[in-house]
Parts: sequence; C-alpha cells; structure tokens
Amino acid sequence: MADTYKIAVASSDGIVVNQHFGHSRSFYIYDVSGDTAAFTGEIRMLVPVCQTGNHDDDRLTENLRALSDCKYLLVQKIGTEAAARAESLGISPYEIPDIIGDAINKLVSYEKVQSLFKKG
Repeated sequence: MADTYKIAVASSDGIVVNQHFGHSRSFYIYDVSGDTAAFTGEIRMLVPVCQTGNHDDDRLTENLRALSDCKYLLVQKIGTEAAARAESLGISPYEIPDIIGDAINKLVSYEKVQSLFKKG
C-alpha cells in the first residue's frame, strides 16, 4: 500500500508557494498517495505569526498545532525557530518557492531518494 500523508502549502493564491510561514494566512492542504497529490479543497485560514514586525510565540505554537496532521509544510521561507518547532511536532518544513504542483513533485521525488538511503 502506498504511503499517504498531507502537505500544507503556504500560498496567497493557491497556485504558487509564495508565502513566508510567519506571514501566511492561508494554507492549502494536499493529500499525497504514492506519486499522486490532490488538493483536498481545504484551505486553513490562520492568524499570521508575525504581525507588525512582532513574532508571537503562542501564535506560532497554535498555527503549528493547526497543521500538525500534515507531514510536510511547503513555504517560500521559514525562520530557524519556526522550522525547529515544526520539526518537534513531526512536521518537516521545506522552502520550495515554485508552482504548487511542481513544488510537491520536487518534495515527493526528494523524499523517495532519501528513503533509499534509509533502507538496508
């Protein structure tokens, strides 16, 4: 059976991975099974972590918990603290600013190659 998981994508338009994690309001949720990714139709609207130049630690935790059912997080950029906190919740963040479908394909391909090194 193919591995299935969710990817949260930080995007302002649903077309391009174009949002910094801390500034993003909308996260498009994709289901991946094997080599196939499909938009679930779900857009999670969150209050941005960074507003008016201030970083809200509580909001960071809340937003990451709201995405905690996702295995991966695709963003244009993410700070080191936010990335570390995502990892601590089991979410692997990747900075892949690209067309969403292309970014997901890059991630899936990368993870396949990485899994080859873990076997054996």
